[in-house]
Amino acid sequence: MGLDLFCLPDSGTIRWVRGATGIGSLPGTDIDEAARVVVGELPELPHVPELPGRGVGADMIGRTAGLLVDLAIEVVTSGYRVNPRPGRDHRRAVDLLRGDLDAFDEALERAGAQPETVKVQAVGPWTLMSNIELMRGHRVLTDPGAVKEFAASLAEGLQQHAAEVAKRTKAKVVVQIDEPGLPAVLQGLLPTPSKLGTVAAVPGPDARNVLAVVIEALKDHEVIVHCCAPHPPFTLLREAGATAISFDATLIKGAEALDEIGETWEAGTTLALGLVPSLDPGVPVALKDVGQRAFTLVDRLGFPRSILAEKALPTPTCGLAGATSTWVKRALALTRDLSSSFLEPPEGW
Repeated sequence: MGLDLFCLPDSGTIRWVRGATGIGSLPGTDIDEAARVVVGELPELPHVPELPGRGVGADMIGRTAGLLVDLAIEVVTSGYRVNPRPGRDHRRAVDLLRGDLDAFDEALERAGAQPETVKVQAVGPWTLMSNIELMRGHRVLTDPGAVKEFAASLAEGLQQHAAEVAKRTKAKVVVQIDEPGLPAVLQGLLPTPSKLGTVAAVPGPDARNVLAVVIEALKDHEVIVHCCAPHPPFTLLREAGATAISFDATLIKGAEALDEIGETWEAGTTLALGLVPSLDPGVPVALKDVGQRAFTLVDRLGFPRSILAEKALPTPTCGLAGATSTWVKRALALTRDLSSSFLEPPEGW
């Protein structure tokens, strides 16, 4: 990450937090190694790694479902489904996350690291409810009562999770809410169980209000909302209360998206710019290759380049679960170096 502006609720002041971070996921199944890499490559702002390669309960939906309070899930042929009581699949998700936190603690201890800020990630309410079925087979988001129940459960679970991580690490905790499925929810693109139709689009105000419930529950923490879709709903995410919006900057096209980015910056929201490829492109990648896009964006929007140091931070374009271990280290190193470039642009940029 570059220099980000985080408003600290306990002091009411603005403090600069410098560092670099990843989106969340890493390849492989060795959580101890993943935690070691994150702590080693991102010493100022490490994140609890996610390893979806481990299967059920480690993927983004199962992992977040394990945080739900008084709600449980199970695996069925079509994916995840609500279950009346916690079973094997739910317990596996809970146990994996607990083990991940233990590995993260141990990696920090072995490195002698005491970062001021750490980051955790979880799926947001709309992406979660899009990928979990009710007992009758329909998506959770199709039932207004279930939507309210899931939002409240997720909000409480995330609040407890962030508090536990803060207690373990003695650090401030930034919570990243992943909403890659939100654009499909807003556009009515999700198929029904029969695959013969699509689920009705959720109105923007309703989507915003549900997301705001979760963000409001995390008022003691800074919240980043990550959406790697080609055109994230910047205005909705900002109005829902996100401190920062994380997106794949390489996918942004068109005047409308650029206008929304400019409006988001003008409103004081930090932008996490996904600039470093999440997969090895197969050719050498120089720092300028990935960083130039950010400076071009700022110039095009008419902002001073200093905004990159003040209200932006670089990240990989998305999670690194599909990358090789070699590229993971290279990508994180590039991201870390970009934060310095945002502060002091190299000559010729």
